[in-house]
Amino acid sequence: MDLSEKVTLARQGDQEAFVYVIRAVQQSLYAVARSIVKNNEDCADAMQETIAKAYSNVHTLKEPTYFKTWIIRILINECNRIIKKKQRVSPVPYDTRQISYTGDYELIELFEVIDQLDEQLQTIVMLFYIEDISVKEIAKLLHVSDGTVKSRLYRARQQLSELVLGEGEDKYESS
Repeated sequence: MDLSEKVTLARQGDQEAFVYVIRAVQQSLYAVARSIVKNNEDCADAMQETIAKAYSNVHTLKEPTYFKTWIIRILINECNRIIKKKQRVSPVPYDTRQISYTGDYELIELFEVIDQLDEQLQTIVMLFYIEDISVKEIAKLLHVSDGTVKSRLYRARQQLSELVLGEGEDKYESS
């Protein structure tokens, strides 16, 4: 049974199907939340609120194939709400170097490099390259134009290239 079939069951009130679809998108939710809020406590809060809202409103989802996009939109809104709330409470900067990803060292290094990008670019890169969401869907999620997404991806690629290869180095020189 594929994800959209499970989403259909969840829309009809099947709690086990809902748990299944949440587990299927759990890593994606964490990666997106982490790229926005920067710390594990806020990630957990955003994910918890997102799951609660998704559970309460899954019956309103019109197209089961868009479940992942739908829940990521809810998550982005929750992350933004948390950031706004923190800005009102205390302007303490986040420590972007505290990364707790497990797995291959290459993945950790990738996320460390992505964390060095501007916040807008981090989200775009995570959604496009890590979560494999199309430019059109990202534009809808972030309420921006397709051209804005494309230009941010272009800027992100430039910044990533500079971060990985170093400024002033010949990018085409073989070692």
